[in-house]
Parts: sequence; structure tokens; C-alpha cells
Amino acid sequence: MPDPLANIADPLAPGDALSDVLEMIHLRGGEVRPVGEDGRRAVRHPVGSRVLHLVEKGEVELRIGGGERVRVGAGDLVLLARGRPHALHPGEGATWLSGSFLVEEKVAAPLLAVLPAVIVIRGAEEGLDWLPLSARLLGVEVVEPRAGSQVMVSRILDLLFIQALRAWAARGEMVGPGWLTAALDPQVGRAVRAMHLRPEEPWTVDRLAALAALSRAAFASRFGRLAGESPGRYLQRLRLARAADRLATTKESAGSIGRAVGYASEAAFSRAFAREYGAAPRAWRARSGRVEP
Repeated sequence: MPDPLANIADPLAPGDALSDVLEMIHLRGGEVRPVGEDGRRAVRHPVGSRVLHLVEKGEVELRIGGGERVRVGAGDLVLLARGRPHALHPGEGATWLSGSFLVEEKVAAPLLAVLPAVIVIRGAEEGLDWLPLSARLLGVEVVEPRAGSQVMVSRILDLLFIQALRAWAARGEMVGPGWLTAALDPQVGRAVRAMHLRPEEPWTVDRLAALAALSRAAFASRFGRLAGESPGRYLQRLRLARAADRLATTKESAGSIGRAVGYASEAAFSRAFAREYGAAPRAWRARSGRVEP
């Protein structure tokens, strides 16, 4: 059987699993609005708000639903990718930019759930030249919008999201098992990368263990500890997430999509999809507003 990774420039780069996930959830930057203290006690964001805040001046206390509090100052960035409700309590004269993100919620919710409620990136940290540069670019596009500003703002927000995740992951502060923890592991990440590249492949634990340069038993144990589930279950969820994406964004038939993600029959695909998403593929697609041709 041909090696599915043979023609990839860097086949063992685990970080690319992040790119795959961000594509699957259809991450895209939304709007940015400047916010100032202006005598207000708090600025609240309801549950489901996937946002980042860039502090320009002064200090702000971020209060997250559940009691967690974080103080941030000029040059700091906070990313709330999971959509937790929160409020910003500004100090005198504080100003900041708030940017929103749009995602495909049904696909994004379980994938982004592995992240902490809030990721804090301090502007004073070394090696973060991208942060002040991006903040200045974003500020210019917001204050002095020109032709193409909407696209520029969206792209800058996307970059900030990715850079914030990179900076956080580099600290080694994984909050628990999940796809990101597994993807960033130098050995298990190779297998995760392979599954993301070719989810339709008939992957076995032996083949994945060989990619990770581990014995079958060592790989299964390490994968379960890092991902929080077996390789087989991870692959199944990945296939179904890919299928959900295609159901929501294309007019392909359910049977064609099932075969494309690795299911031998439409019936098997339909049963697996219904167990995962609570409805058969056609019914789920209809709820999303698309009708199969």
C-alpha cells in the first residue's frame, strides 16, 4: 500500500494538525470594535462569545464565569476561544480592542473544548514581536478604515488566534488530554498528522505505532493518555467531523461523503453519524439549512 505521507514536504510535522482543525471549524475573524472605560463599570460578553481582547492603555480585570479573574495591561492579549461568558472591568482610562470570531459551532465545540477558558499572552514576554505589530495594524484598520479593511481585519484576527495558540502551546501548559495535546507530542503527533492527512485510510494501531516509532502497546498507552481516547475512537470522531463539515458546506450526497471519509457503506456511515450527532446525515444537513440534491 502506498505511503500516504510520501509526497508531503514535512510528513512528520505535528503542528499541521492545528491547521487542519482550524480549517474544519471554519475559523474566520469577524468584527473588531474599540472600547474605552468611559465611566463604565464593566463590559459583558455572553456565553458563546469567541473573542480576543487587546489592551491598548491602562489596566483591565477580566472576570470569567465561574469566578476566575485575570488582570491584564497595555500590550497584553487575552483569547477566549471556548466562548465562556465574561466581563471586562476597566481601570481608569483603559482602552482596548475586542475582536470576534466565527466558527462552525457544531464542529468547533468539541474541538475547541480542549483549550483553557482563557489564554493570556503578555506583551512583555520575549519572542512576541508579532503581538505589537499585529496590534498596530489592527488599530490602524479600525481607526482609519480604507478599501479592503474588512478583509484585513479578518485576516489579522485569524493570525492573532493562531499565534496566541502557538505561544500558549509552547509553554507546555496543556490543560488535559485532547487532540491538541496529542498533536503537539513529538511522537504521537506523527500519527495524528497522518490521520488528519488521510482520515479515509484503513489505519490500524500497528501502522500508526510504526509512524510514531513506538511499539504497539507503548503507542496505544501514550495515545490514550494524551488524546483521552483510543486511536480508533479518535479516527472515528475525526472522520465524522470531516463528514459534518462537508454536509454543511457542500452539495455532495450523504453516501458519497461517507465513502470519502472511510465508510464502506452509507448505512454504516449513517449509523455512526447518528450516534455522534444525534441525527442521520440527511436530517442533520436539513437542520443546517442545506438540502441534499
